[in-house]
Amino acid sequence: MPSCALETLPDQTELVVDDILAGGPFGYPDNDGVRFGNYEGALPEESRNYYREYTVPTPGLGHRGPLRIVTGGGTQTDPDVWYFTGDHYETFCTITDAEG
Repeated sequence: MPSCALETLPDQTELVVDDILAGGPFGYPDNDGVRFGNYEGALPEESRNYYREYTVPTPGLGHRGPLRIVTGGGTQTDPDVWYFTGDHYETFCTITDAEG
């Protein structure tokens, strides 16, 4: 899987990373921080509750849009792995520097 530096992702991504590390608040509280099922199989296979997803707002859209951060393992505020998708789970890159 390719890697991506936070600075190469949409500007809103860094704000969502900060919210994750702080434990919220999130723009879509009913959808953010919930289990991500990895039904597409694009991420490594893990246990059922390993992954969580978060919405990265897309400017100009009146809905959640296609941008997401998916984290895995660790705790909700200190995940082991960070992924970004710009196409609603079709492809991912590993965010290499989400925690500084």
